[in-house]
Amino acid sequence: MAVDFNEGQIIPVNKPYQWTSTKVVRRVKGITKAKKVGHAGTLDPLATGLLIICTGKATKQIEQIQAQEKEYTGTIMLGATTPTYDREMEPDQLFPWEHITHELIMQTAKEFIGVQLQVPPKYSAVKIEGQRGYALSRSGKEFELKAKPILIKVFEINRVDLPQVDFKIVCSKGTYIRSIAFDFGKKLRSGGYLFSLTRTRIGNYLLENAFDTKKLIDLLTESEKTNEAV
Repeated sequence: MAVDFNEGQIIPVNKPYQWTSTKVVRRVKGITKAKKVGHAGTLDPLATGLLIICTGKATKQIEQIQAQEKEYTGTIMLGATTPTYDREMEPDQLFPWEHITHELIMQTAKEFIGVQLQVPPKYSAVKIEGQRGYALSRSGKEFELKAKPILIKVFEINRVDLPQVDFKIVCSKGTYIRSIAFDFGKKLRSGGYLFSLTRTRIGNYLLENAFDTKKLIDLLTESEKTNEAV
């Protein structure tokens, strides 16, 4: 059966480690030849998990999908910080973590629940006078970012194996999990950065129903061959 990608398709994808969200979009666009292809919410290259790809007329739904709550699982590394708040760069400061107890971790996680004012990472896609934060940071320019309100509905601690802590977070649009990792370490009177991250849900879209990227590319290639044969 031929698929008209210009009429609009919503495709949940399991983004691989070290792929950019833009790379997934380019692959889908290159194979489907759809005039419009976009994604509903960027995932950092070092993150994995659910990325919603929209083609054709379905790109009109991108903002609606982006606005839905997100769910993530991952690991925070305590005792250090990095400029990017994740593993993209090496630690720039080390901190003691031996004073941190399981009870302190559980109590601190509870403090993040609710509406919070969060400062995005400087190495992010946030725009400052028309330029991306990561571009300004890499060029060595100094700048400040304003705190923005976010909502954290769930912050569960699933495993404590110091200096690593596994978590599950359910949050609103615009929440930076890297900033949560940084702020979490700070509240524990230590340091923290995001060691790993997987997005498991966007609204009602689930990671378990997403296409493996290689499988998706194979399916799209076969679909495009079918379209050409019709």
